[in-house]
Formats: sequence, C-alpha cells, structure tokens
Amino acid sequence: MRAKWFAAVLAAGVVLRVITMLGYRPALWFPDTYTYTVTVFRPRPDLVRPAGYSMFMKLFEPFHSFAVVTGVQHAMGLAVGVLVYVAARRAAAPEWAAVLATVPVLLDAYQIELEHLLVSDTLFMFLIAAAVVLALGRAPTWRTAVAIGLLLAAASLTRTIGQPLIVIFVVWFLLRGRFRITGVLLVAAVAPIVAYGGWFYATYQRVGVVGANGVFLYARTMSFADCAKMDPPPDLRVLCDPRPPSRRPPSQEYIWGADSPLVRIPGDSFIKPTDDLAGRFATLAITKQPLDYAGSVLTELGRGFTWGRPVYPDQEIYGYYEFPAATPPPPGRHAADLGVTMATRYEQGPIGTQVVEPYAGWMRAYQDVARLPGTVLLAVLLVPPAMSLWRRYGRRTRNGWTPEWLVPWTVGIGLLVVPPAVAEFDYRYVLPAVPLACLAAALAVRPTCADVKDFGTDIPRIVQL
Repeated sequence: MRAKWFAAVLAAGVVLRVITMLGYRPALWFPDTYTYTVTVFRPRPDLVRPAGYSMFMKLFEPFHSFAVVTGVQHAMGLAVGVLVYVAARRAAAPEWAAVLATVPVLLDAYQIELEHLLVSDTLFMFLIAAAVVLALGRAPTWRTAVAIGLLLAAASLTRTIGQPLIVIFVVWFLLRGRFRITGVLLVAAVAPIVAYGGWFYATYQRVGVVGANGVFLYARTMSFADCAKMDPPPDLRVLCDPRPPSRRPPSQEYIWGADSPLVRIPGDSFIKPTDDLAGRFATLAITKQPLDYAGSVLTELGRGFTWGRPVYPDQEIYGYYEFPAATPPPPGRHAADLGVTMATRYEQGPIGTQVVEPYAGWMRAYQDVARLPGTVLLAVLLVPPAMSLWRRYGRRTRNGWTPEWLVPWTVGIGLLVVPPAVAEFDYRYVLPAVPLACLAAALAVRPTCADVKDFGTDIPRIVQL
C-alpha cells in the first residue's frame, strides 16, 4: 500500500481531533475572540487586528455554531499535514522523512488545541503553507503566481506578520529567474492589501491596515528601554518606566495593563496621536540601544527553543493553550459586553465551553506527553543548512543553485523571528512555523541526484496523490 505510514499518522490525527471536538464543545475561547465576533456583525477595520479572520468566521455564520468554525480549523490542520507530505514526496524526499515532517502538525497536542481555539493562527498557518507548496512548483505560471499572491494577501489580512513574508517569495522567484512571474505575484499580493488599506483610511483617516504598530513596538522595547541612556525629549518622557528592566512585567502589560505609562495617557491607546508617540519612543529606544534591543529579541526568540514549556507571559495567557479540566471562565481580558453580545448572536444561544468526559480527560493526558519540544524544533531548523554545508553545494536544478528547502526554511525563520522583534514571544506564534521547518528538513535530506517530478500547478493534482 502506498503511503501506508502517512495514512496511519493522518488517521491518528483525525481521531485526536474528533476526540477534542467531543471533549470541548463547541470551542475554546481566547480574549481576541470577542474582537473577531464583533467585526463579523459590524464589518469595519479593527485598530489592533486585521479583519481576515472575522471574514473567515463570517462564511460560517449562517450555521450559528462555533463548532463548525473549529471543525473547519481542524480540517485545515489536517490539510497542512497533507500539503507537507505531498510537497516532500513530489520533491523526491525519502518516505520516512516525508512522514516524520507531518508528525508535529498532525499529532502535536498543542497544535490540536490551537486549532480548537477561536483565533486566527490556524487559518494563517494554512494560507502560508499553501503558498509555500505552490511556490515549490518547477514550472510556475501566471495562474500559480496569482494564487500565491492572493494566499499571501489573505494571510497578511489575517495576521500582519504575513506582510514581510511577501518579500521572501519575491526574492525566491527572482533567484529562479522568473521575473514576469514575480511581477504578477507582487501585484496579486499587494492589491488586496492596498484595497484594505483604503478601507482602513476611509474609516480612520490613517494610512495602514492596523493602527497599533507603534504601541506594540513600544511594548517590545520596554524590556530594555532606559530613559537615562535614551535622553528622550519632554513629550516622550511620559512613556518612561522608572523600574529597571529586570523588574518590569512582560511586554503585553505595556499594551493592556492598567499600570502601563501608555495606558495612563487619556484616551484610547490606539488613536493616531498615542500610537505615533509610542512609535517615536520605540524608534528612539532601538536607535539609542541597538545592542540591548538585539539581546532582548534573541532572549525572546530563545524561549521557543527550550526543552520545557515554562509559563509565559503570564498564567492567564499560558492557560489558554492547555486543555482545561473544568469549564473555563470567560476570557478576562477584553471581555466587553459588546463582544459577549455578538458572540451570543453568532451562536444563537449561550456561549461557553462544555467539558465532556472521558474525551476531555483523554486529551489532557495526551497533552502531557505529546508535544514537540523547542530544542527539537531548533535541531530541525539546523538540518537544512547543516546538510548544505556537508554537501558543500545546493542541489542543481534547471532553475539554478537554489535548493528547494530555502523557501519553507526562510518563511519558517521569518515566522519565528518577526513576532519577538516587533511585539513579544508567544507560544502560539511558534506553531505555524513548525510544519514549514519540518518540510525544509525533509527536502534537505533527499538524495541530491534524485529524478524530481514536476510539482504541477493545480491543487487537484496535489490532492489526488
């Protein structure tokens, strides 16, 4: 039987997701969920989060069931596993490597739990993974370029971290000498983002797709910013924290916490004057203390590569990533009355999570043992460059000396590095990078002289394998 080991892993992934849906009905909640549901019924750009995930939820609003949303997200998680396997095998990666590359996304308990949360990360992961797999095609056409561009645009309007990833895809196609294809991809990726930016400008009279970039970067710099070194002008001194960095709270508290100097400024923290003020402070901190900034980013990045899983940034947020033993209370942060009202309207009934045994208990026990340690993820990321150094050259293709593992590897690195650089580390930000890192490793260990089949450019062929 072809692909019997992958079929077994995929079947196990299906069973685990069914158990999750039986054990936690209809979904698990996150603080951001309220914002997304408000946007479903009041379509307008949000100052903090783009509306992509809300539009995704809108597609399923006629069902009036959050269980449908989580069911689709679980299907997306399975689909990413299929995409990784197909991409690896079509690039002639060994069967064992292709199967192992799918294990984290299909069987990691934290990945399954993330799919059951009403947050944007699973949708974002699926969109990026699909774009990467299409980009690995040997004979890209303008249709492929349009599809990749639209996927990247959708990802960028789901999570803004998708925007810098567009550059990686552009460079990838330029390295392969596909100049016209690159232009088509760039137009397809940028046009929807510009259109959304026009909607955002019409709503707030501000340029951008969100209005919180300065605020989040300010929070990032507060892990090291020292006003004695920065010597900020008088209008920025209001944002200084006199406490030494070692005694300060996690970065997120400077966005939402009542003791934050930014939050104490009258008015909404995300209005343009306040966001601009925060952005100026952050820029000054980075330019005056570049080494401290680099060290802070590396420290945050390193949290994703530890063997254990220490509580971070606080117990409340950390707890959302664990399967609960009892009915969880409503999320404490951002639980505005309007959000609750809109969520109830979406479900057309009471909202909350029903914990059903023994299924919930099975998933809690599974989560205690089934996860990808951060140290293993680091080892996976080191496989492609290590293999290239060992062979001393990239695999030559008709497109030149551009090894196929380069695009999933660089996208995965980008997904890991950008959040700690502009906001903060969060465990859920790591998971979308895992399948891409595993795909890159599988591509790197394939035989260099393999007769690699053409990917083709249409999704039906990929699904049929």
